[in-house]
Amino acid sequence: MTNSFKDKLGEGGYGKVYKGNLFAGRPVAVKILNTSKGSGEEFINEVASISRTSHVNIVALLGFCFEGQKRALIYEFMPNGSLERYIHGETTSKTDGHLGWAKLYQIALGIARGLEYLHRGCTMRILHFDIKPHNILLDDDFCPKISDFGLAKLCSRKESVVSMLEARGTVGYIAPEVICRNFGVVSPKSDVYSYGMMLMEMVGGRKNVSVKASHTSEIYFPHWAYQHMILEKDFKLKGVMTPEEDEIARKMVLVGLWCIQADPSQRPAVSKVIEMLEGSLEALEFPPKPFFGSPSRSPETSRSSPSLKSYSSATMNPLNTCSFSVLLQPLFGRVF
Repeated sequence: MTNSFKDKLGEGGYGKVYKGNLFAGRPVAVKILNTSKGSGEEFINEVASISRTSHVNIVALLGFCFEGQKRALIYEFMPNGSLERYIHGETTSKTDGHLGWAKLYQIALGIARGLEYLHRGCTMRILHFDIKPHNILLDDDFCPKISDFGLAKLCSRKESVVSMLEARGTVGYIAPEVICRNFGVVSPKSDVYSYGMMLMEMVGGRKNVSVKASHTSEIYFPHWAYQHMILEKDFKLKGVMTPEEDEIARKMVLVGLWCIQADPSQRPAVSKVIEMLEGSLEALEFPPKPFFGSPSRSPETSRSSPSLKSYSSATMNPLNTCSFSVLLQPLFGRVF
């Protein structure tokens, strides 16, 4: 099926992915899980979660293998790879170029629809907990598919609050409340935060934190984007050539800024995110400033920005008891 594992598509924290072919010649992606600690839970999570789904924006699980210590998952093949390669400068080849703002917008909308399905469309609510560009796969027509359900959690649709024993997710996309309950309860809004961080990266064409930025104000992209929106400055983003494209970019920024609010109650539900993306730019309210501003140049000494305008330091100062420098560090790896 995999031609002796010669065609490697990628690698993650739990295993490697290879291209293969079914007997009928249909191309597939075969995810071989590592045998290290935790891979059993990863396997069960992924099969249990994704087997309950059927949606155009969710990658389809075609089969799996569980033999002794060997575990494999067989997915539909996504010829255009992950979204990550198209938006992160260091992983984008010269031939890939910019996807174009109309296509980026459709991808953002498709991901939101897939996320809404996970939260509201399944018999059991599914919280993904690892929404990021690497886990968004693109088919022939660049239709986005949410993948990698190894950290997902199933819960009743009646549950508005999710209980967790430990943090899970990828640094740079984890909602504050997943790490520290002082920020609020874990809920579907935690996925919305991750989506918002990803949306900001789609707009910026870079990771949200870059210690290599030429100016301090550019280190944390959401902070830079917020300031430009307030001052009505020209973004001068890559690929923006027309007023229509500028409107798409600004709309995505506003939606992203709403999604990454530190207070979960101020984030929109994913159904509202879709409504905001499909509506006009003029109809969008301006969001409060995200709780976290630009970190210092050293990733070890990140600092917070002023609090949300709707809170005083006396009523909400979770940083007194929780350290969140890790959320702004330009590091990538799952947290458990």
